[in-house]
Amino acid sequence: MALSVSSLAAALSHLSLPSTSTSKPQPAPLLRLHPTSRRFALRASAAEAAEPAELPADEVVAVEEEEAEDQLSGVALRKYVKQRLPGGFAAQRITATGRRKTAIARVVLQEGTGKVFINFRDAKEYLQANPMWMEYCKVPLVTLGFENNYDVFVKVHGGGLSGQAQAICLGVARALVKISTANKVPLRSEGLLTRDTRIVERKKAGLKKARKRPQFSKR
Repeated sequence: MALSVSSLAAALSHLSLPSTSTSKPQPAPLLRLHPTSRRFALRASAAEAAEPAELPADEVVAVEEEEAEDQLSGVALRKYVKQRLPGGFAAQRITATGRRKTAIARVVLQEGTGKVFINFRDAKEYLQANPMWMEYCKVPLVTLGFENNYDVFVKVHGGGLSGQAQAICLGVARALVKISTANKVPLRSEGLLTRDTRIVERKKAGLKKARKRPQFSKR
């Protein structure tokens, strides 16, 4: 059956078609990220936003030199120490000697960043990374607030590592007094300039140790 034009128009009038001219752009759908993914996205955006600042040329050279010094070891470290001490330990200006038990330490102080070298080796390696022994070497510097102002070069022999560390402590304190006599009062008040004369008592004949003797039996 054929539909008339009027009936067709009446049927289409009930339909509401959207106008293309007044259509508003639809917002993009939101993505729900997993908390882990969101955290990594935030880190990536923060890393992109924070651009590394360029350091001056002199600071770049200083940083490269410090990294090179940290990587020194073995023969290279020995050459570096000898380069810092032209003429050897005896030719340096700020030197001192410390003793403890049977250990003798010759100490040289130079302006630096707080590094400690013992027998042409890094102090951490030489002292087996023992925190107490490493602290002995810097106690006088920490007392005066100079822990980052001087480099310490040490040549030590005799005794064990504990006695050597305490001998280094006395040598560093005496060297600081040579730098300025004003350092003597705070170091003396902390007892860092006093030579510790205690040594192991020698063994006696007929005894097991210095004073330990075998058990006495009357019968």
